[in-house]
Amino acid sequence: MEKFGVASDHAGFPLKEEMKKLLQKKGYEVIDYGCFSEERVDYPDFAHALAHGIETGEVSKGIAVCGSGNGISMALNKHPMIRAALAWTPEIAALASAHNKANVLSLPGRFVSTEEAKAIVESFLNTPFEGGRHQARIEKIPLC
Repeated sequence: MEKFGVASDHAGFPLKEEMKKLLQKKGYEVIDYGCFSEERVDYPDFAHALAHGIETGEVSKGIAVCGSGNGISMALNKHPMIRAALAWTPEIAALASAHNKANVLSLPGRFVSTEEAKAIVESFLNTPFEGGRHQARIEKIPLC
């Protein structure tokens, strides 16, 4: 069974909980790296925990949510093995999977509805990486 990690800050908490249910319903084992309420927290703490989970192989991919999706993506992308992609439409999520081999989908919790987020996640999950010319580009991303 593939394991997915989820993480959020307080602004993304409600949507993270819904996406966790969606993943579990689809048969994924889910590891929740926090946060665990709508009490104010700092998104880097949970982004780094999710990134560590991917780096160590505890989970294969993740979904991260903060208010805009930007902050948590920025923190995740500080990790060399992480390719977090911010998506607010299913089409952007599909391209993140197909062209960028994203291993974390970031969602803007304050700007997409639960139904929109479900469609975005479905697209992320169901779109395979195309490889080919995209693989060479991905290999150029890390600086170290």
